[in-house]
Amino acid sequence: MYNSLSKANKFVPSNYNILVVEDSKYINHTLTSTFEEMGYNCFSAFKIKDALNILEETEINYLLLDIHLPDGNGYELISKLENSDEKIFVLTSETNEDFRELSYTKGIIDFVLKDHHFFNKIHQINTTIEQLEKNKTKTILVVDDSTFIQKQLKSLLGNRNYNIELALDSTRALEVIHQRTIDLMILDIELKDSNGIEFLEEYNNEIINIKKIPVLIVSGKVEPETIRNGIKAGAVDLIKKPYVIEEIVLKVDLWIDYKRKSEEVIASTKLLQEHKDVVDEGFLVYKTDTSGIITYTNHAFCELTGYKKEELLGNECTIVRHSDTSNGTYVDIWNTIRDLKKTWKGRIKNKNKDGSYFWVDTLIKPIIDENACIVEYIALMIDVTEEEDIKEYFKIKLHGTKKDLHNSIKLSKEYEKAINESNILSKSDVNGKITYVNNKFVQISGYTKEECIGEKYDFTRHSDTPIEIFNELHKTLKNGKIYKGVIKNRTKKGNPYWVNTIIVPIKNDDDKIIEYMSIKHDLTELFNLHKEIEDTQKDVVYRMGEIGETRSQETGYHVKRVAEYSKVLALLSGLSISESEIIYTASPMHDIGKVGIPDNILNKPGKLTTEEFEIMKKHTDIGYNVLKGSNREVLKTAAIIAKEHHEKWNGKGYPLGLGGDNIHIYGRITAIADVFDALGSDRVYKKAWDDEKIFNLFEKERAEHFDPKLVDLFFENIDKFLEIRKRYGDKF
Repeated sequence: MYNSLSKANKFVPSNYNILVVEDSKYINHTLTSTFEEMGYNCFSAFKIKDALNILEETEINYLLLDIHLPDGNGYELISKLENSDEKIFVLTSETNEDFRELSYTKGIIDFVLKDHHFFNKIHQINTTIEQLEKNKTKTILVVDDSTFIQKQLKSLLGNRNYNIELALDSTRALEVIHQRTIDLMILDIELKDSNGIEFLEEYNNEIINIKKIPVLIVSGKVEPETIRNGIKAGAVDLIKKPYVIEEIVLKVDLWIDYKRKSEEVIASTKLLQEHKDVVDEGFLVYKTDTSGIITYTNHAFCELTGYKKEELLGNECTIVRHSDTSNGTYVDIWNTIRDLKKTWKGRIKNKNKDGSYFWVDTLIKPIIDENACIVEYIALMIDVTEEEDIKEYFKIKLHGTKKDLHNSIKLSKEYEKAINESNILSKSDVNGKITYVNNKFVQISGYTKEECIGEKYDFTRHSDTPIEIFNELHKTLKNGKIYKGVIKNRTKKGNPYWVNTIIVPIKNDDDKIIEYMSIKHDLTELFNLHKEIEDTQKDVVYRMGEIGETRSQETGYHVKRVAEYSKVLALLSGLSISESEIIYTASPMHDIGKVGIPDNILNKPGKLTTEEFEIMKKHTDIGYNVLKGSNREVLKTAAIIAKEHHEKWNGKGYPLGLGGDNIHIYGRITAIADVFDALGSDRVYKKAWDDEKIFNLFEKERAEHFDPKLVDLFFENIDKFLEIRKRYGDKF
């Protein structure tokens, strides 16, 4: 009796009803108000009797149930709900292992221990509810020749909303894999018709590589050879019989969530490619190396120029240069993009292969790496040949003889109409007050014509646009010159829009300026698309970081805090805002290499052996090798961080044993951010340290483990780091 997720698989808390049954007024109120703030519909009861009345009148999806109630035991209510659809979280002070097992076998989702960390666990309940709803789209295949175990697992995992498929042997398992989309397989080693590991080895390509199904193998004998053979065959983990029910639940949830996040990364990557395709379809695009040699061109550019792709690649971009375009234009372009390392914008006349011309509004951007070196240049263009032809024709016709005067006037009106329909136009007097706007100006700005007339020409300026730009514009116009530039404006409602702007001083016969005409083109869609592509890239990177942390059972807030700490420390150390933003985006992937470390080592609660630690250290090389091949600035930065965040100032770190300033600043910054957060958080192998103990360690490891200057900056600004930790506290 659940409301389904939306078509976009988006979790909406308001679709679900929660009943809190707890006799402590303080705890009851805290739980109810917290879940209401999250958006759930909440109901409250202090006794079993009150709870039954609410359950009879209202459809409840999730129940938060205390065991010890004034009018009975919470298990009495659980028994009454045995055949209903409500999912139950037990609130208890019991820590007995048998009690934990009993909680799961009775169909309870989880039990929440009422200790001094209780209120920190509330958000984890929300996370579990969201995962349970997403589980409805996930299917688990149980391959075991024991009908008892099949029934047990179907009941246990079905209670967590998974769809369960059963197979008694490998033949039936293969049929199910061919017929259904399987998200996880639980495979017994000892099957009647075959050995589970041999079955996995034989069909490894189909199960692991093609279908990408995580496989948990189960066995009554957990020996080193069994573990080794299972992992080599493609299994992700091993579970020992007889089952520890909580272990099965946790590992199934972990690997389902891992697969879900992997699918999200794939989907985001595909979306990013689609955005690139949109740019390729909507604009003329080419790329060059640092010498101006063309390395990429899209189909639209080839079609406009008349050249084949192979004729353009390897040639200088001047292959399309028109003789009418002055040397000064190209000097300005190279000075802007190469020397100043800034984006150049302007209108250029180019030449086709057949000798004809074309005009393009052009944006050329230098792509800069982490060392502030230019890697390549990318040019985005819009064909404006027709507009330039109209202007030229207009100019010629207005110079006709007296005999042609009547015809010229008529033609000038037609051309004026054409320009008016295709451009955003406005006029202002010599004092900068608007005297005319066309319909397109009204449409993009949201102001009526009456509201525009009499206003200063810059009244639509967005606050993000520096006033210096308009000072330069005013100076240019006063000198009788034409102003060209891209300006960010705002609509009447405050929404931003970008326009490629040309303002022309209009002069009379005495060469005196009598008014100014502004011609604009809307570039808002291009700017929004660029931002969306950047946001998608950042989301892909962040989700990749989350995958690495999920493997070691850390929360997504760990990578969020590390990113925030790294950004603050980067700014404090004197790095630029742009470089600090890159570190902020890249640092969540510092432990992405953990995806290649076996679970039995990654999540070992005790101290690692020497051999195990050597395996664990490999995650730095794994992460580096995954990321190093990219030309993307963020991923290059992430590769450096993944490789060097475990190096130490005294040269005793790994994997390279670098020391002092030989460690990249990115690695030194992320090391402090990662260790600070790790020490202050619970891990499978330790409890969180208190602040005094953490600070003592940082003082001790100053100039030993950590960069001494960065440690000093950390302590001088400790309030900033503590505020981040408070803002992004763990969900559990």
